[in-house]
Amino acid sequence: MKRASFLLLAFALASFTMAAEPVDYVSTLVGTLSKHSLSTGNTYPAIAMPWGMNFWTPQTGRMGDGWQYVYTEDKIRGLKQTHQPSPWINDYGQFAIMPTTKTVFDEDKRASWFSHKAEEASPYCYKVYLADWDVTAELVPTERAAIVRFTYPETSEARVVIDAFDGGSHVAIDASRQRVTGFTTKNSGGVPEGFKNYFVIDFSHPITFEACFSDANGLVEDRPSVRSQHAGAVVGFPSLKRGEQVTLRIASSFISEEQAIRNLQELGSRSFDEVKADGRKRWNEVLGRVEVDDDNVDHLRTFYSSLYRSVLFPRMFYEIDANGNPVHYSPHNGTICQGYYFTDTGFWDTFRSLFPLLNLLYPEMNEKMQEGLVNCYKESGFLPEWASPGHRGCMVGNNSASVVADAWLKGLRGYDVETLWQAVVHGANAVHPQVSSTGRLGFEQYNKLGYVPYDIGINESVARTLEYAYDDWCIYQLGKKLGKKEKELKPFRERAMNYKNVFDKSTCLMRGRNADGSFQTPFSPLKWGDAFTEGNAWHYTWSVFHDPEGLIRLMGGEQVFTQMLDSVFNVPPLFDESYYGAVIHEIREMQIMNMGNYAHGNQPIQHMIYLYDYARQPWKAQHWVREVMDRLYSALPDGYCGDEDNGQTSAWYVFSAMGFYPVCPGSGQYALGTPYFDKMTLHLSQGKTLTINASNNSTDNRYIGAMTVNGQPYDKNYLEHETLLRGGDISFQMKKEPNRGRGISDEAAPYSFSKQFKQ
Repeated sequence: MKRASFLLLAFALASFTMAAEPVDYVSTLVGTLSKHSLSTGNTYPAIAMPWGMNFWTPQTGRMGDGWQYVYTEDKIRGLKQTHQPSPWINDYGQFAIMPTTKTVFDEDKRASWFSHKAEEASPYCYKVYLADWDVTAELVPTERAAIVRFTYPETSEARVVIDAFDGGSHVAIDASRQRVTGFTTKNSGGVPEGFKNYFVIDFSHPITFEACFSDANGLVEDRPSVRSQHAGAVVGFPSLKRGEQVTLRIASSFISEEQAIRNLQELGSRSFDEVKADGRKRWNEVLGRVEVDDDNVDHLRTFYSSLYRSVLFPRMFYEIDANGNPVHYSPHNGTICQGYYFTDTGFWDTFRSLFPLLNLLYPEMNEKMQEGLVNCYKESGFLPEWASPGHRGCMVGNNSASVVADAWLKGLRGYDVETLWQAVVHGANAVHPQVSSTGRLGFEQYNKLGYVPYDIGINESVARTLEYAYDDWCIYQLGKKLGKKEKELKPFRERAMNYKNVFDKSTCLMRGRNADGSFQTPFSPLKWGDAFTEGNAWHYTWSVFHDPEGLIRLMGGEQVFTQMLDSVFNVPPLFDESYYGAVIHEIREMQIMNMGNYAHGNQPIQHMIYLYDYARQPWKAQHWVREVMDRLYSALPDGYCGDEDNGQTSAWYVFSAMGFYPVCPGSGQYALGTPYFDKMTLHLSQGKTLTINASNNSTDNRYIGAMTVNGQPYDKNYLEHETLLRGGDISFQMKKEPNRGRGISDEAAPYSFSKQFKQ
C-alpha cells in the first residue's frame, strides 16, 4: 500500500506539472512573513491585474499600518483596496469592505479569525473563510474595478461594512439604486491639496438596512450619508438562506465619482466567474512571455512568483474617459490631464533590473510608462525618483536618467523623447524645492569638485556621487543616440568618471571625501549609512556599473579586484550600526544569511556577483549566482532575503534564471551568470522567440563548460540585447567543475566606458 500511495502521489504531481499554466505556480503570499525588524519581502498578497491601477488585499493590520497583511496574523479586518508600494512608503487611496452578521463598524470588533488552510490567494482571485461570521469572501479584480462575492449563513442580519478610513472621508447610501458611493483622502504624502479616491459599490440585493458611522464608533442616526474625519457605513439585506450570495460590483477613480461609475464599465455584464476566467487568462498571457521546462516544481513556483512580482509596479495611474482616451489626475497639481501616467516605484531600486526586464519582455508597457514620465516632467518640472503617487522623499540618486536612457537605447519608441532629454539634463543640474531626493541634492558641489563632499551636511555623499556618475554616463549615451552636439555632451562624458574621486587607494574602497580633498577620518569599511545608503563601503564600492574596467585599474588589476570581490563573501558578517543608532532590518538580514558581508537583501550589491565576468573569472559569477538562487529565494512566505522592493529583487531572480543580468542598463549588454532551468522560451515582441537550453543542468552542474549562440561557439561573458531580440537559440553545456579556459580573453569582458575613453 505504501508503494501504491507513493505512485499515486507521483502521478498527481506529474499531472500538475503537465497541466499547470504559469499563473498556477504563483504564490501571492511569498514575502508576507515579515515585520519591521526583519523583512522576508515586506510584501502583501496583491490581488490585481498586471500593472493595474487598483490592488486588493486582505487586511490583517490596523488602519494605517504599513504591514497591512502579515502571514502570522490570525484575523482579517477587511478586504482593502490598496495602492501601497512598500510598508515604508505606506498607502493612499485606500478603503475596506467587510461582511458581518451583525451591525458592527469598529475594525477590531468586526475582525474575524481565519486560517491559511481556508484561504486561496492567486493573482486574479482571493477567497477566504471568515470564521466569526461564517461567511466566505471572494474577490476578482480588473484594472480599476472588482467583483466581490460574500456567501452568508442563514441570517436575518447579513451586513457589509464600508470603511472609508480616517484622514477625511465620505460615504452616501442610495438604497433605491442599491448603491453606496463615497471617497477617501487617506494618504501618506505625495498628493496635492484636494486629493480624493472616489468609489462606487453596487449591490446585487436590495438594501433594507442602512447606518452611517462617523469617527470610527459614532453611529449617525437617520442620515443616508456622512462626511467627517473618519466616515463609514453598514448596509444590510433581506433575510438570507444559508449559502445565499451577495455580490458587490466596485470601482474607484482619482478623478471623480462620475469617472468611478464609468470605471465600473470594465466589468460590463460579466459575472464573477467570467471576470475570474478573464483575469486568469490575462495573467497567463503576461506570465506566459516566459515558458519554463523543468522537473523541479519548487523552482517553477519561485520563478513565476518572482515574475508575478515583477509585473505589478509601476502601476497605472490613468483612467479611460468617455471618448476612450487615457486621462489622469495629476498627483502634482491636482488637475485632470490627458495621457498615460504610472506611479508607485522607486528608481533607486528598479533601474537595476526591473525596467530592463520590461524593455526585454514587455516593451509595449514601458513605452506607455515613458509617456507617463513625459507627463510627470510637464506637470511637476522633474522626473520622479521615488513616486507614490507624486514625488516622495526617499533614497538617493538621479536614476530616472537610467530608466529613460535604457528604454530609448533599446529601441522603444512612440513618445516624446526630446522632452525626456530636457528632463534628464534639467534633473542633473537641479534639486526639487520640496523633495530633496528628486533631482540631485548637492549637484553644485558635484559639478564643481567632481564629488559630493562628506562634510557639508549632505548625508550619503559617496552613494550620491557614484550614482550621479553612472547617471551622467546614461545621459551621455542617450545624447549621443539623439545626435546632440559634443559641447552639450562633454560635461556628462567627463562627469561619468567622477566615481574615481571617491576611491581610496589605501583601502581599495570607496570612501567619503571632504570639501578640501581629504578623505573622511576615521573610516570604517563596515559602517552602514553615513557616506552610503543602506549599506557600507564593501557594498557600494562596486557601484561603477558603466566602467568596471576603470574600477579594476583603480584597484591595481584583475587579481586585486577579484580578491576584493572574494572578500565580500569571506569577511564575516560584522557591521557598524552607529550611524543609525540601532540595527536596521537590512543589516540584520545580511548578518543572518551566512554569506559574509554580501547583502543581497538590499539593492546596491545585487549586481556585484556578475563583476567577476569583467575580471575574466566567470566561473565565480556562476558559482555565486547559483548560491544566491538556491539559498536566498523560495516560494514560501519567507521567500525573500530582504525587501522585495517593487519587483527589483524579483527581477534579479528572473534574469538570473535566464542565465544573464543587466549590470549596466544603457549599455545594451547582459553579463552572463548561469542558467537555472533545463529550458526557457522567451516570447519577445514582433513575434520573435528565444530559446535557452542548458543540457546536463543540475544542482551540482552549475558551471558553463561550453556555449553556443545560434549554433556558433560563443566565448564571451556577455550577450547583446540585439542578439536576444532577433530570437534564436542559446545553448549551454553545463559541468560540475569550472571551465577556467572559457571567457578569459581580453574580448570576453562586457562593456566598460574606459575601453572607449582612456582617462
